[in-house]
Amino acid sequence: MKAPEKQSSPYAFYGSIPFSQAIPLGLQHVMAMFVGNLTPLIIIMGACGLTVDAGYGAMRTAILQNAMIIAGVVTLVQMFSIGPCGGKVPIVMGTSSGFLGVFQSTVAALGGGALTYGAIMGACIIGGIFEGILGCFLKPLRRFFPPVVTGCVVMAIGLSLLSVGINYLCGGSGTKDYGSGYNLFLGAVVLISILLMKHFTNPTSLLSTSSILFGILIGYLVAIVMTLTLPNTAVTADGTEYTCAWVVKFASVRDAAWISLPCFIGIGALSDLHLTFDISVILPVCIMFIVTAIETVGDISGCMEGGVGREATDEELSGGVICDGLGSAFAALFGVLPNTSFSQNVGLVSMTHVVNRMALTCGAVFLVLCGLCPKIGACVSIMPQPVLGGAAVMMFASILVSGIQLVTREPITSREVTIISVALGLGYGLGSTTGATAHLPYYVQLIFGGSGIVPAAFAAILLNVLLPKGLMTPSTAAKAK
Repeated sequence: MKAPEKQSSPYAFYGSIPFSQAIPLGLQHVMAMFVGNLTPLIIIMGACGLTVDAGYGAMRTAILQNAMIIAGVVTLVQMFSIGPCGGKVPIVMGTSSGFLGVFQSTVAALGGGALTYGAIMGACIIGGIFEGILGCFLKPLRRFFPPVVTGCVVMAIGLSLLSVGINYLCGGSGTKDYGSGYNLFLGAVVLISILLMKHFTNPTSLLSTSSILFGILIGYLVAIVMTLTLPNTAVTADGTEYTCAWVVKFASVRDAAWISLPCFIGIGALSDLHLTFDISVILPVCIMFIVTAIETVGDISGCMEGGVGREATDEELSGGVICDGLGSAFAALFGVLPNTSFSQNVGLVSMTHVVNRMALTCGAVFLVLCGLCPKIGACVSIMPQPVLGGAAVMMFASILVSGIQLVTREPITSREVTIISVALGLGYGLGSTTGATAHLPYYVQLIFGGSGIVPAAFAAILLNVLLPKGLMTPSTAAKAK
C-alpha cells in the first residue's frame, strides 16, 4: 500500500517532525509501558525459582535487559514492516501479561526451575509461529469483525484496564500502603498536571502534545523530593516495618551497569536456559495466542479509530497480527515472554491523537538504548507506580471511549444494542468476577477467564452472525409509519 503524502504534523503517521518534538512524544510512550514491559517477566522468573538468592541474578538482569531491546525492535517492525510482518500502525509492542495464568499453571505442573522456563520459551516459539500463520488468513475472516464487534472488543479491553490504572494510582497491588494519602497525592499531581498542560496551553505547543510525559516527569520529581524529605518507611498494624510504594529507590540506578550486550538462550548469562518442546505446554499456549490475536485486532482497531479516526484496513490488521506472532517467537530466543500490542499505549494514542511514526520510533530506539545501557533503564524502572497511575486512569479510559466511537460509526439499531449489551455483560461480568469460571474445565477457564476480553469477543462475533440484520430502532420505525 502506497504511503500517503507526508505532513509536518505529530497527528500524521508519516509526518516529518523535528527531533525536539519527536523525542518527548516518543518518551511518553516509553513511560506508559516501561514497568508493564518488565513486570510479567519478574513474576514468571520468580515462580520458576530463578531468583537472585538462588544464584540467577545475572540471568534475571540479562532477560530484563533483553526485554527492553526486543520491545523496541518489534515495535520498529510493527511500524515499518518487513514484508507482510508489521501493520505499519502506531502500535507499541511489549511483554504480554495475558499469558501469566497459563505460565503459572505450567510452573505448577512441571515444578519450576530453568528447565520449566525453557519449556515455556519453546512453547512461545511454536505458539508465535502459529499466530503468525493465523494472521496470514485474517483477511477472509475480516467479515466477522465489523465495527460493532471490534468496538465491543475495544470497550472490553478498556474496561479490563480501568482497575489496573486505579491499582497503579493506589500504589500497586499487594503494597502495604495501598491507597495511602501519599500515593493518591502523587497520582493527583500527575493527573492535574496533564489536564492543565493539555487544555490550558496552546494545543500545538510541546507542553500540550507531550502533556503525558511532562505530567509523569513532574510526578517523578515530586516523588524524589518526597523521598529525600519524608520518612521512607511506615509500620503496619501488627508492627511490621515496610518501605512505602511512593519511595524512589536510587540503589537500582547505582548498581546498574553502563553498557551490556544482549545474549541468546544457551549463551553467556543465559547459558543455563535451554529450549525444550513439551506438548502439554504448547497446546494451552497456542490457545492463548488465538486470544492474543483477538486482542491485537481490538488494539489496532482502537488505535486507528482513536488516533486516526478511521477503521483499520485488512492489511493493517493482518500485518499487525503476524508481527505479534513472529515477534513473540523472536523474543523467546532471548528468554523473553511473548511480545504483543500494548493496550496502555493504545489509550495514549486515543487520548493525544499523536500517531507520528517518527515520534514512536524515538520511543522504540530509547527502549533499545535502555537495554544496551541498563543504567538508563534503571532510571525509568524505579519510577513509583502512583506516578504512572495518575496518567493511566485517563489513558485507559480513553480506550473505552475509542470503542464507543467504533460502535457508533454506524446507526445503532436494536440489533447492535443487543450485541453490545450481551458482549459487555458477559465480558466485563466474567472478567471482573473472581471465580466465575472456577468450576468449568481447565481449557474453558483458560479461554474465558481472566480479563473478560475473549468472552466479549466471542459473544459479539456469534451474535453478529446469528442475529438477523435490518432491524430498526423504535424511532426509525415510527418515522417509517
